[in-house]
Amino acid sequence: MKIDSARALVTGGSSGIGFATAKLLAERGARVAICGRDREKLERAAKEIGATAIAADVAVESDCVRLVADVVREFDDYNVLVNNAGFGSFGPLLELDVAEMQRVFATNVFGAMVVARESARHFVRKNSGNIVNVASSAALRGFAGGTAYCASKFALHGMTECWRAELRKSNVRVMQINPSEVQTEFFRGRDFNPRKLVAADIAQAIVSMLEFEDRGFVTEMSVWATNP
Repeated sequence: MKIDSARALVTGGSSGIGFATAKLLAERGARVAICGRDREKLERAAKEIGATAIAADVAVESDCVRLVADVVREFDDYNVLVNNAGFGSFGPLLELDVAEMQRVFATNVFGAMVVARESARHFVRKNSGNIVNVASSAALRGFAGGTAYCASKFALHGMTECWRAELRKSNVRVMQINPSEVQTEFFRGRDFNPRKLVAADIAQAIVSMLEFEDRGFVTEMSVWATNP
């Protein structure tokens, strides 16, 4: 697609990968809406990049439904979802409780599903659209202490494959990107390493996937630092 024809929603767009992606899309001529839970932070971010701010918590189903309805009203030709909202919780199995696992899944899995469902209903009616799920290298391989986070990203990976199979006949491209460690607020407290990935690297990859000609699409992309 031509990026200047994109009418995009980026969830979790007030910081990190979401912000960098929304910024690059806007710079390339797209109209962009971003969502987040912190209204003040969200509005600052939207003003900085020229996006539309819509406060919403994707862990709440009614917020997701309202969010997508607002985007469709704002951009009648809404055609791109960047399903980015998510967070991590880490710890050994022996210390993990169900409530914490549910908290991670509420955003990373159920929130991603509801925003995608509401967006896909619009895309199917239009017979076109794009969904980019921001997963992680943790969607491909587990690690010690990663039960909740890896399980949520493995689930997102599985959902991506299901949605792709369902939606291709409606000309909806469903894509997934798997960043390795990216230096964002998610990794706060660590020293900056110029050899590691930054949010702008993932934004560039997402935009490159979107701008592939509509007759085809990149189903999945993993991005790793060359020599971290």
